Amino acid sequence: MGNLDARRDWGYARDYVEAMWMIMNADEPDDYVVATGETHSVRDFLEKSFGYLDLDWREYVEIDPRYFRAAEVDVLLGDARKVQRALGWKPKVSFDELVKLMTDYDFELATREAAARESHPTNRSIRE
Repeated sequence: MGNLDARRDWGYARDYVEAMWMIMNADEPDDYVVATGETHSVRDFLEKSFGYLDLDWREYVEIDPRYFRAAEVDVLLGDARKVQRALGWKPKVSFDELVKLMTDYDFELATREAAARESHPTNRSIRE
């Protein structure tokens, strides 16, 4: 991983798609920022995700300077007050819920991939 202190406005794609739908169906076209309005660091994400699995992220994650950006933006935060005011949109999924959704999905995917590898004919022991 790169800069764990980078802070981002993490949002759930389904919430953003709902906002896009509302924007496309608005009476008047306009420009909007779609965001949660709060930031969390990459480190926050790791702590929540690994903590949810009762693991210490420091035992699994390596920091690699190659992944640091030359022109790092320390904080990216969107101001969604206009879309909230004009269209009534608000994100429904919190950061904690987003981390849980992403962790659950990746854990399930890893479980399925491990099962597929185990059941692959080249990985089974030869039985007579």
